Amino acid sequence: MATEAVDKQPVERGSIRAPSLAGVRPLVTVLGLLAVWQLIVTVSGVPPFILPGPMAVLETLMHRWPLILSHAWITAAEIALGFLLGAMLGMASGLLLASFVTARRWLLPVFVVSQALPVFALAPLLVLWLGYGMASKVAMAVLIIYFPITAAFYDGLKRADPEMLDLVRLLGASRFDMIRLIRLPAALPSLASGLRVAASVAPIGAIVGEWVGSSGGLGYLMLHANARMQVDLMFAALLVLAAMALVLYLAVDRLGRRLAPWQAETNSER
Repeated sequence: MATEAVDKQPVERGSIRAPSLAGVRPLVTVLGLLAVWQLIVTVSGVPPFILPGPMAVLETLMHRWPLILSHAWITAAEIALGFLLGAMLGMASGLLLASFVTARRWLLPVFVVSQALPVFALAPLLVLWLGYGMASKVAMAVLIIYFPITAAFYDGLKRADPEMLDLVRLLGASRFDMIRLIRLPAALPSLASGLRVAASVAPIGAIVGEWVGSSGGLGYLMLHANARMQVDLMFAALLVLAAMALVLYLAVDRLGRRLAPWQAETNSER
């Protein structure tokens, strides 16, 4: 009887099928988009040099894979270095703004005003100053992701519970102890959000830098393919770039869940 009672207990909706559906839904979405793409090409009769079909792009991706891969490594290195440097500089700046009132009064207006400048307009100057190599592309990626991480981390550090800060201050804690024990744990969810935004926009800086002036990379490959009307090669390089951006975002998202596991548990319960 006890066994039958247990068997008759209602199973929460989505508790068993959720993991399988979570893996199937992205695949169904991708297949649906490819089907719509192929339908548009077939029905409209658009020439391949304007919009090739997905099968033509996949065929080009397979045949030109060594060429695409050689340029993809360059872009991947630029994105990774730009993300790491931008994250470190952004966290250091956010910590500086939250820890010292003088720094906040002098530097925070500068950070805000700097966002009024179009970052893409600085790309030609960076190429002029740093050359056509990797340095100018890394600097471009750093400039794009620097402010989102700084703003997110600074906002998180300022959200620390003031009562907890007063308590540890009464107990004789130093400024470093208050940051380490109270402010930093409170800022981890905001930092994770800032890192996710940075992971989404980091490839933009590298590609724009390669478009302005470079000797390699997916942006360089797409620029030259466009000049030769090789639209299938452009789409193939774009697919590889999208895959790289997705992998970076998923890696950063997992890192953010590890930094703030309590937030991930809270979101899963909603």
